[in-house]
Parts: sequence; structure tokens; C-alpha cells
Amino acid sequence: MINYPYHNAFKAYLKLERGLSENSIDAYLNDVSKLFQYYEVIGEELNIKNITDNNLHEFITWLSQLGMLANTQARVISGLKSFFNYLMLEDLITIDPSQQLDSPKLSRKLPDILNVTEINALIDAVDASRPEGMRNKAILEVLYGCGLRVTELITLRISDLNPTQEYIKVTGKGNKERIVPIGETALKFIDIYLSQVRIHLVIKKGNEDYIFLNRLGTRLSRISVFTMIKTLAIAIGLQKNISPHTFRHSFATHLIEGGADLRAVQEMLGHSSITTTEVYTHLDKDYLRGVITQFHPRT
Repeated sequence: MINYPYHNAFKAYLKLERGLSENSIDAYLNDVSKLFQYYEVIGEELNIKNITDNNLHEFITWLSQLGMLANTQARVISGLKSFFNYLMLEDLITIDPSQQLDSPKLSRKLPDILNVTEINALIDAVDASRPEGMRNKAILEVLYGCGLRVTELITLRISDLNPTQEYIKVTGKGNKERIVPIGETALKFIDIYLSQVRIHLVIKKGNEDYIFLNRLGTRLSRISVFTMIKTLAIAIGLQKNISPHTFRHSFATHLIEGGADLRAVQEMLGHSSITTTEVYTHLDKDYLRGVITQFHPRT
């Protein structure tokens, strides 16, 4: 890594003002040094005060032509933005040429999907003879049957259940509430857990309304759900990297592949579109119930 102008001062800024770790600081410094290396390669002198956004775009294009992956390009751009922000703060430049520099679109690796056979195998692998067995079966049924995030699952309350109309009230990101249909199978296992297992727990104050509790009578933790699912995957020899989110993604995928309306699935997931600012219209609970009944494999 070359020692470029303002190198040491930028390093001090990253350490003292940004509070970054040594590894992050080294990465930022190395990424900015690539810009100076580029000018050495093309045989031009770089005056940092005169650099333009076109110069930066040409640099990023050069990196791309060298075969640099989009993820790495995005990291370099992040380093450049921090560097020019520092120069602006110190009044070393008057215009930030990196403002118009957009990160390349990153390809997103979709998580593994479980097929219905794998879902059934995982649920069947739960040892129902153990005290936590019926709870774990209920957890898997709710994760897959309702497409919940793990935090939504562990904060689900008894008062959120409406077994008569077969729906639950879910509090998602940003404390936004939504109504999600829940199938008869999930309701059955919740009822068994509540009436035959949970009733025997000594519940700690403040945890009385949470559905899923640990043996100490307190709300279940996220890590407990992750661990339970990983253990079951090992038990059935599943060669996929799964987590609670795998059930959520499988829920959505199976519904959409089965022909369910995309708007209904997004409503149930509590998602807003990333490609439009349009807010999805609220869908009638009976309609959502019909989508689940018609298209979900375990209803």
C-alpha cells in the first residue's frame, strides 16, 4: 500500500473520529490507495483538489475491467466516500467528487429453500416426548405456516392469537402490526403446548403473555430457536445451511410457486416493495385466509 497525500491524517480520522477497528482502517486506507495506483498506471499526476466525478467513474470502470467483483467495488467506493468526506471536513477540498458515485448493484444470494418433504422431516424429527418437544413443533409450524421472522416469533403473545378466526396479530419491524392467517395445524400444536406443557411452567413476572417460553419460564431467545433448527438439520442429515429465516423464505416461495397472489404474500410477510414506493393496499383477512387455505402445503 502506497503512502498517499493525507494518508496519516485520514488514518487518524478513521481511528479517532470514526472509531473504526484496525482491520477496517487498513481496508479503507488500502482501498483509497488504489485510486493513486490507478493514476500511476495511466501515467498521470493526481491532484486530489482537482479530481472530478468523471475521474472517479473512470477509475471504477477500470477496476471493473480488471475483473474486480461488484462487492469489492462497492467497498472501494465506500472507502473513497469516507476519504473525500474527511477532505471536506478539513476544508482541503470544496466539492466532494464522490457524491455522484453509486455502488454497483450487488447480486444477492438467495437463502436455501426447503421443500415440503424436508419441512416435514424436520418437524417429524422433533422429540415430542421431551418437555420442549411440543413447543418446538409448534415453533416450526408457526415459522413455516405464517412466515414469521424469528424476533416476531419469540415476541408472539397469547393475546395476539385469534384461534376462532384463525389469524394472529404480528408486530414486525418498526413496531408495525399486521394480521397473518394461521393454519389449523399450527393452531393445534400451539394449543397442545399451551394446555399440556406451558401450563406446568413457573412463569417469571413479565413473561405471562409470551407464547413460547424456556424451561426457566422466560421468553425464548433468538439463539435458542437458531440452535434448535441447526440441531434438527444435523439429526436428519440435511446438507443445507438453514436458519429460522429459511422457513420464512420457504413459506413465501411455496405460496408463490403454488400460484398465490404476490400482493397477498407480501402483505403476510410485512414487506414493502424495494422497486416501488407504492404502499401495498390492506387486504381483507378472509382473502388472506383463503390464500393460505388454497396454496399452503400444510393447511
